[in-house]
Amino acid sequence: MALAAASSVAVLGATAVALRTLISRQAAIARRRIGKPLGEQALDADRVWRRKKHDGRPVELLVLGDSIAAGLGAGHRRDTLGARLAKGIARAAARPVRLRTAAVVGSETSALAAQIAALPPDYRADVAVVVVGGNDVTHRVPPVRAAAQLEQAVGALTARGTAVVVGTCPDLGTLRAVPQPLRTLASRSSRQLAAAQARAAERAGARVVGLARAVGPVFAERPDEMFSIDRFHPSALGYRRTAEALLPAVLGALRGDAEPSRSVSPLPPADVPANP
Repeated sequence: MALAAASSVAVLGATAVALRTLISRQAAIARRRIGKPLGEQALDADRVWRRKKHDGRPVELLVLGDSIAAGLGAGHRRDTLGARLAKGIARAAARPVRLRTAAVVGSETSALAAQIAALPPDYRADVAVVVVGGNDVTHRVPPVRAAAQLEQAVGALTARGTAVVVGTCPDLGTLRAVPQPLRTLASRSSRQLAAAQARAAERAGARVVGLARAVGPVFAERPDEMFSIDRFHPSALGYRRTAEALLPAVLGALRGDAEPSRSVSPLPPADVPANP
């Protein structure tokens, strides 16, 4: 019995080592497949977005987070996530929207504090959209730690009088460039992080949009259309779908709808002078 037990332990140990080796090799393969054809700088879409005859005080929209929040992969600034959201708000509210993008390509959740600290002291966004988490998964940041950092960031934004919408970590299992079983592990980790993010964001007073559920299926079914040339970041169509998933929550936050957990700042009056 002792010999059998020792043999079982040895087999399990060897299997674990083999699995770790396989996953390490697959991670290297995924990095080579994905590469960095897009570079490290997203297009600058920060401006006032408006439709004809829109006037009054611009709605202040702030976007924070990682490369998806920054819009890396969009071929034109109008196709970035921030621009898509700004145009959607302008269309629904019949108001101009001033976009400020604080998101930085490659950011983990820990970078949100610096992104907020870099904002001008007198700046107050009417609504902030936070999309982050993918880099926490790939760098194996514990979900509890990343969620706590997100909660602190949301608290800092709400303390400024800003309504916050959080798009939780996308499902990395939709990345066809990542081989199995690494893709399955990445999917599981990203969903675990998304669940922790949702709980933390709601505690801090943010509205939450589960991107894995909202847009994950269409990314999985139509990867050639939804992903850009690096097969990792969204394409123009992918950003459009992501913005469409986030927009109802953003508009609800601006209107001051009571749902889901707390009232937030109403849509600012049109006759108030805009921030410089």
